[in-house]
Order: sequence, then structure tokens, then C-alpha cells
Amino acid sequence: MLSSVAERVYWLGRYMERVENSARLIDVYSSMLFDLPRDSNIGWGILLDITGSNESFDEKNAAVTETSVVKFLLSDTSNPSSIYSCLSMLRENARTTREIIPSEAWEQINELYLQTRETIAAGVNRKTRRELFQVMIQDCQRLGGLLTGSMAHNNAYTFIQLGRLLERGDMTTRIIDVGSFTLLPAFAKFRKRSSFLEPFENVIWMNILRSLSGYQAYRQNVASRVGGEGVVRFMLQDDEFPRAVNFCLDEISARMESLPNHEEVQLAVDRVKRITSEANVFHLLQGGLLEFIDELQISIADIHDELSKTWFGPA
Repeated sequence: MLSSVAERVYWLGRYMERVENSARLIDVYSSMLFDLPRDSNIGWGILLDITGSNESFDEKNAAVTETSVVKFLLSDTSNPSSIYSCLSMLRENARTTREIIPSEAWEQINELYLQTRETIAAGVNRKTRRELFQVMIQDCQRLGGLLTGSMAHNNAYTFIQLGRLLERGDMTTRIIDVGSFTLLPAFAKFRKRSSFLEPFENVIWMNILRSLSGYQAYRQNVASRVGGEGVVRFMLQDDEFPRAVNFCLDEISARMESLPNHEEVQLAVDRVKRITSEANVFHLLQGGLLEFIDELQISIADIHDELSKTWFGPA
């Protein structure tokens, strides 16, 4: 297949996964803030840090408020990473590859875009935000199932899955960031009062699991109560849960075998797998999880760069 077509379906997969996981990220952050004590002083600016949107946000917003941040990440057309912008790019990539993907998939993507365009403004409102995100997540999951069940599992399908898996692994690390207390310096004054902080830590990590649809899988596979160490280890190193980083990396490796000249990309995947597998989660949670997640996200970006260089040609 043409490299230009491969690149478009790859980004179709990435944007589809990004819409779903961006909804998960904002949803879990919203839930987390409502569960924390009022004097924790946790603001919405941290969500900009996690998504890497600080500079673009500062260019057009005077103040960091719940309304301005949610609107910027949800519906701002000038933000290329907003959910609405990603939906627009998902639709465009689907439109230009209509001869490759099933017609039902194109119809569902187009319908998702049109419906979201009509309702996305409601997501700024706290009362309707959760319902909007749940609809987005369910529609993206339905689309993924449609592609799996009705599209020939050829090279085009492989590139869609590579895009989804790489985006999913990256977004899982960002959702883990939400629960990292090294990222939340406002909790420093509470650290010595563990009896005060512990209940809130447990609630936050439970929200993290539920945002990734992983609570039941965690309780089935991890014989302990919900806590930071167990959740981070599960989401990074588990080889069976579909949203765990190691699972995504293993699936990328397996799917690449059907593609030519995949050796350099495989080396990049192996480097990231080594980072996650060798991580000492207990020590990271004592201090350094934020820096580790940053390194991990850079390494995941290296996989994309190698993949683009190998199969898509010069940018």
C-alpha cells in the first residue's frame, strides 16, 4: 500500500484512541478534584501540564479556571489537541481513506463527529460533562469493535491498530500522572499526616482504575487493596490488561511482524519495554514518578518517530 495511505489510516487509529482517552483523562481529573479536600489547592493548571498544552493555552487565555481549561481541551478549534480538533482530524482521515475502511466505519465516524459538534459545548458545564464523556467513550469503543469485526485484517488494519496501541500506551501514562502525588506539590504539607492523606489517595487511585475500565481487572489480578503502588505497577507492567503499557508494547511488537523492515521500530519498542519492566514502582512513588513518566513519554514518542521514518517517509 502507498505510504501516504498507511500514514492516514495510522493517524485515523491514533485520533480515534486520542478522543476516547482524552475524554477519560478530563473525566477522571474532574472526579478527582471533587473527591479531594477543599484546602488541597489543586488547580486545573495541572491538567495542562499533563497534556503539554501550557504554552498554547497561555497564548489566548488570561486565567487558568475550570471553564477556560475544560473549554480549551474539549472544544477549542485553535487547540490541535482538543477533543473536537481530534474528532475533525479523525473524520478527515476517514474521509480520505473511505475506499480502505468499511463503509459502516465511515458512517459511524461521520455521525460521531456531527453529533459531538452539536453537543460538545455542553461539556463545559459540570452537570452534563460526565454524560458527554461517557457517550464519546462508548462510541469510540463501538467503532473499534466495528473495525475489528468487519475490516480485513490486512496492512491497513495493522497500521490502524499500531496507531491505536501507541496512542493508548501514551495516554495511559498521562492518566497515571493524575494520580502521582509527586505531581501535586500542594499535598506536600499533608505528607507527614499519612492518616489524613491515605483515604484520599485510595479514592484517587480507584478513580484512575475506573477511568481506564480497569477496576474489575485489577481486583481480579492484584490480591491487595487499591493503592498507588499496585495501580501504577498494574497499569505499567501488566501483560494481560489491554490498557497497560506493557500490553500495548507487546501487541505493537506482534503486529509489526507482518510488516517489512520493522527491525528499527522493534528496537525502539524494546527500549520502552525495558524501561517499564525494570521500573521499581515503590521507589518511584517515594519521589520521581513524574520524571519517570516524562522519560517514558519521550521514549514512546521515539517509537512514533522511528515508525514514521520507516514506513511514511520524510515529514
